[in-house]
Amino acid sequence: MKTNIYITTLAAATMSTALWSCGGKKDDGKAAANAPAPVATLLVEQSPAVYYDEYPATVVAQKEVILTPQASGTVTGIYFQDGQVVQQGQRLYSIDVPVYNANYDNAVANYEVQKANLVKAEKDAARYHQLDKQDAIAKQQVDYADAALAAARKQVQAAQANISSMKANVNFGIVVAPFTGTIGISKVRVGAAVVAGQTQLNTVSTDNPMAVDININQSDVFRFEQLKKRNISDQIFTLVFGADEYPVFGKIDIIDRAVDPNTGTVKVRIVFDNKDKILRSGMTAVMRVKNDHPEPQFIIPNKALVEQLGEFYVYAVTDSNTATQKHVIPGRQLGDKIIIKEGLTPGTKIVIEGQQKLKEGAKVKY
Repeated sequence: MKTNIYITTLAAATMSTALWSCGGKKDDGKAAANAPAPVATLLVEQSPAVYYDEYPATVVAQKEVILTPQASGTVTGIYFQDGQVVQQGQRLYSIDVPVYNANYDNAVANYEVQKANLVKAEKDAARYHQLDKQDAIAKQQVDYADAALAAARKQVQAAQANISSMKANVNFGIVVAPFTGTIGISKVRVGAAVVAGQTQLNTVSTDNPMAVDININQSDVFRFEQLKKRNISDQIFTLVFGADEYPVFGKIDIIDRAVDPNTGTVKVRIVFDNKDKILRSGMTAVMRVKNDHPEPQFIIPNKALVEQLGEFYVYAVTDSNTATQKHVIPGRQLGDKIIIKEGLTPGTKIVIEGQQKLKEGAKVKY
């Protein structure tokens, strides 16, 4: 009997201990569940929004010409140093054109013959007119002499014109600079054979200022027309090469006349001062176009946004330190921040860290 009582007492004590333990764990779980969640918050205020649109950009020369010969032949002279600045009209290449030179020499020789014929015709006509005064020659002979003289004069004029034509052909062998600019590295050397209209000799281009081309959506044309009226001092256009910014701001030069039907875009050309010759034709970069809105905007960290099924929310903290979801409409992204177009009011306190474990009505501490 004692034994039974002992066992019963021990069992009861054990059961009591187990029940106490279970009850204690349940209480601890409830306490943990009801504990305020630690969060970081931000008091939302409006501020001016400044951000940048970015466009792929290509550096181009405002003027650029590929030099090709107008005549076939052999390069006989190069009259510049690669990479130097050349002046408009400066001789760059000479090309020996044997056929044109021979034709020119032949034209000169023919001109001399026609001049001699003219002298003979003039003397004949003068002599026949003198004989006519003496009534010592038939009138018909005088008329023939006058006709021959007129023909000789026309032949001389034709020979002069032919010389001019042949001289122009000879000049095709001289390649000159079409405008003042920088010439590149020559693609041919003295002694090289070239073909008219086909062989590329070199390229001449202007290098200060330089132009940068971007393509904008046709819906942005009106905005860029307004930007065209602004000054460089407004610092709207910045050229970026990797992590480096070109130290000079640009200004719109031309907005193309038409929309590209294949892409729906319009080409915009922006010019930059290039006195240090840093920009070179063909370089690629990113054009940053500043957007500055005078009206205040709500700007919050990206990490404050919560997305659910394509909808966006933030957690706002109530006066009773509980979290409540507020539906928002995000706008333009600004690096690690974002503009909120709708859904916030000034003075709203939102959660910017720790919202991953929150739910509607959860207690928070900060």
